[in-house]
Amino acid sequence: MPACTGAQYIERFREHPPNVWIEGERVKDVVSHPAFRNNIRTTASLYDMQYEAGLHEEMTYRSPTSGEAVGLSFIVPQSMEELEARGRAMFRWARATVGMMGRSPDFMNVTVTAFGSAGEFFGQREPEFGKNIRAYCDYIRENDIVLTHALLNPLRRRDVLRGTQAVGSDEVGAHVVRETDAGMIVRGCRMLATLPIAHEIAVYPIRPDSSERHALCFALPCDTPGMRFLCREGFDYGRSRFDHPLSSRFEELDAVVLFDDVLVPWERVFIFRDVEIANGITTHSNFLKHSGQQICQRRIAKSEFLLGLAAMMVEALGRGNEPHVQEMLGELAMYVEIMKATLRAGISQASYDQHGVFTPNNAPLTAGRDLYARSFYPRMAEIIHLLGSSSLMALPTASDFESELEPGLERYMATDTMTAVDRTRVFRLAWDMTCSAFGSRQTHYERFFAGDPVYNAIVETRTTDMEPAKDMVREFMARN
Repeated sequence: MPACTGAQYIERFREHPPNVWIEGERVKDVVSHPAFRNNIRTTASLYDMQYEAGLHEEMTYRSPTSGEAVGLSFIVPQSMEELEARGRAMFRWARATVGMMGRSPDFMNVTVTAFGSAGEFFGQREPEFGKNIRAYCDYIRENDIVLTHALLNPLRRRDVLRGTQAVGSDEVGAHVVRETDAGMIVRGCRMLATLPIAHEIAVYPIRPDSSERHALCFALPCDTPGMRFLCREGFDYGRSRFDHPLSSRFEELDAVVLFDDVLVPWERVFIFRDVEIANGITTHSNFLKHSGQQICQRRIAKSEFLLGLAAMMVEALGRGNEPHVQEMLGELAMYVEIMKATLRAGISQASYDQHGVFTPNNAPLTAGRDLYARSFYPRMAEIIHLLGSSSLMALPTASDFESELEPGLERYMATDTMTAVDRTRVFRLAWDMTCSAFGSRQTHYERFFAGDPVYNAIVETRTTDMEPAKDMVREFMARN
């Protein structure tokens, strides 16, 4: 089938409801459940963009197998033109969600596409696994499947870096307990499945692990028997979009995945008990380089939106001439430009990888990704707090403006540049972006989006060639 529509995306949940739990109860219908329905509608609108007049050609390309129009995030780039075209399609979705959905479907689309391109790596010892990942890549592309993922095993102690700890005779992390003719049997837990309202889940390693029982990569439908998604409490409180403009649209939810002796058919297994291949998946598939493009596009959209919001807050309060306010707006503008620069550098330095795929340069993308998590976004949220001050606290609701209080609100809460309603809209948006439960989760999510910042910095230290910089110092010291 070609790229799906929003209606088709929703209908799949009715045909194959995921096994999702929230607040101690299994969700019978995610499409109508208040914790999930608004995000599902938002995601459906993204799929409908693939058929909007003027966007269809920008959001799709011709499938290499069926010849039908499929989502452009599935393309295997063979040139700078195709890489840039994929980026433009990603940015369309990022702007539609103002960067608030960290797991819009294109994130996993580019990840699994990178896996499929590296089929030879997956199949170097077991050719069937290489065939499996290629076939799966074709399957999700041709059916426009929405994927979530789970990367990490839970830890009983934070000073233990491996996911092989035991609880009695059982292990915590998802692991193989036995093999059958039909497939492997998996038991345990995996974190952290953001966007559990998906059609399928991909489980793959992201950190080195010495245990064969954890050296796995596979994919399953979200209604697979024995597999459950345990969600945190939702931050969409069912209020109006006036009161909660972001959380009423973009609440993705996060979940842990429980595997209770789940059968994974052999055709859905891509890595099995192979520590070396599992530990090499990042380097040899280059998936982080491709997902890095999507991450940067999303964060640029999010940063531009936040800059525009800050400018409107300043306009509402008439503080545009204050030097410290101008300094903060300038700082936000610099973060936007730095993120744009890291993306431009990563794309302009792209080259063909070992699989013949035109691939972004990871170094600038990683620098932007990690600086955004460690410094940029937390500081951007803080600037919104500082600019808003008490205006973020005194916030009427939509119901207040529909009551007999409305004349007084208009008299006392309007500014020289905005009506009371418009001012309230701006500051409710700022509250929902940085102060509400949804907004606080956004900051926390961006901090740990790519994992432990300390671990990531260590990886950078180990993978960066310091010798050219050291040679420069040696050359200087050798001068007379």
